[in-house]
Amino acid sequence: MPKKKKIGSYPNAMIVMSLTAALFLIGFCGLLVIQSKKLVSIIRQNIEVRVFIDKEVSKAGQDSILNIIQSRPFVLKSTETKAITFVSKEEAAKEFIEGTKEDFATFLGENPLRDSYRVKIQEDYFEEAKLQQIKKELDQVKGVYEAVYQEDLADQINHNVTKIYIVLASFALIMLIIIVLLVNNTIKLAIYSQRFLIRSMQLVGATNGFIQKPYVLRGAIQGLVGGVVAALLLIGLQQLAVRNVEGLALLQEYDKIVILIASVLGLGVAIGVASTYQSLARYLRMALDDLY
Repeated sequence: MPKKKKIGSYPNAMIVMSLTAALFLIGFCGLLVIQSKKLVSIIRQNIEVRVFIDKEVSKAGQDSILNIIQSRPFVLKSTETKAITFVSKEEAAKEFIEGTKEDFATFLGENPLRDSYRVKIQEDYFEEAKLQQIKKELDQVKGVYEAVYQEDLADQINHNVTKIYIVLASFALIMLIIIVLLVNNTIKLAIYSQRFLIRSMQLVGATNGFIQKPYVLRGAIQGLVGGVVAALLLIGLQQLAVRNVEGLALLQEYDKIVILIASVLGLGVAIGVASTYQSLARYLRMALDDLY
């Protein structure tokens, strides 16, 4: 004799699968946002303002310039990265020759480059207007020949990052709308098959709260299961990527990933509860003739 299929098992499985798929994609967008923000932060921390020093400035004068630069609020405050680096004109010439494979000293007869300080900037100042102000301020320091940076780079990075965030946010919003509609319809079908049981409970005096409780609890469990499966898939994907993509480990911010996983679980439970409550409320208000 074939085993009798449990009523509601198919809708339950569909609800969990739908929640899992959508929550995974939303969580994946969250992972991309976290890692792209970290990447942008690393890029910004490595953007330098180069402060070239007049050739006649003495060692004491260079130290004075260094002290003035260090006192400025825009200089990067970090224990991991050296904020200000002195580069002699000899070191600069060596870098130039290694990069271009051309030795200018052979036809110029001298080193035209200057001693300089390479200054890393706080991320809060990574805007074109603020960088222009930093350049203007450093140009006015006595003994400074010129302060330069890669102009328009800040605006290009900020513009591209904004576009990426808009695309990811739009995709996540679309997935959220799809998941709510899909889960709502699936839950409605599941509750539709039990509409007469719900009416029978009303007829024997059960309150709406008493009737809703087991259904809402089941919706919460379905959302939690979907969230847990999606979270496990996200963690597995993230670990696989870290092991196989060189340098990706530098972009991991595990405290934010934990918050993302908790958000995925919470979103799953919230959608399961809200969809079940909304679908059930319809049948609780429905007239008897409309049940047929």
